[in-house]
Amino acid sequence: MLPKEILEKILRIDITTNRLVTDVFAGAYHSVFKGRGMEFDEVREYQPGDDIRSIDWNVTARTGLAHVKKYIEERELTVMILVDASASVHFASTNQMKNKLAAEIAAVLAFAAIRNNDKVGLLMFTDGPELFIPPKKGKAHVLRVIREILYFKPQGRATNLPKVLEHLIKVLHRRSTVFIISDFLDPKDDSLRKSMRIADQHHDLIAVTLTDPREIDLPDCGLVELMDAETGSRTVVDTSNAALRKVYHNKASNRLKARNRLFETIGIDHIDISTDVPYTKALVGFFAKRRRRLNR
Repeated sequence: MLPKEILEKILRIDITTNRLVTDVFAGAYHSVFKGRGMEFDEVREYQPGDDIRSIDWNVTARTGLAHVKKYIEERELTVMILVDASASVHFASTNQMKNKLAAEIAAVLAFAAIRNNDKVGLLMFTDGPELFIPPKKGKAHVLRVIREILYFKPQGRATNLPKVLEHLIKVLHRRSTVFIISDFLDPKDDSLRKSMRIADQHHDLIAVTLTDPREIDLPDCGLVELMDAETGSRTVVDTSNAALRKVYHNKASNRLKARNRLFETIGIDHIDISTDVPYTKALVGFFAKRRRRLNR
């Protein structure tokens, strides 16, 4: 039995994200994401104007009449949502924890997908894959996905995305649209670049980055103990020191630039989300950018 608090969160996310999908994202999702291409429908007799390349020579030889293969566009997609459950996402300096924000963004993407009759799957990860829910259709399935993201208790604390992507390629054989929701705190990792490039050859990879304002700027509030959520190491810093705050900001800015270079080098789209800003604008911008690229 789920705790009342989790049930209330699932209900709130269900109501909020369904409204967003209905009002904003459903049409954008449909226009941006395509299926695998053309699917065979039937064989019929040749008619003047038909492309001779579509003639089915086996049926033509058997019947003595020219027949062509008819195809229809296959719209169905598989959408896989990878959610970082490592210790670093259990953090907030604003009203929204990064892991709760991840659940809400995943819900928007999942509801948009099922409204388009697509399948949705989930992979929760830390320093390895921890929970895999195979892609399925339907609202009940999406509500299960949201519940797992909110209620999941990870075993690991660190992050090993290369290992996770290697596992994804093994278990997900059909080309899919893969959203990776993470804070990507180690963008300079060479193994990460290599694994993302390989995964993007198999699937359509999209990075959804989560950032909290305090990961970029420290407030001026005297002595503060900082802890690395993934390693547990602690250090005391004097945030009243302007030079220290500047060094902290510069390092954070360089990390964000390295993260963007990583995505640009691989050639994948990324959606940058900050915990202190509504995520709708970033998602709308992402859909608009993809639509413009498709229409070129």
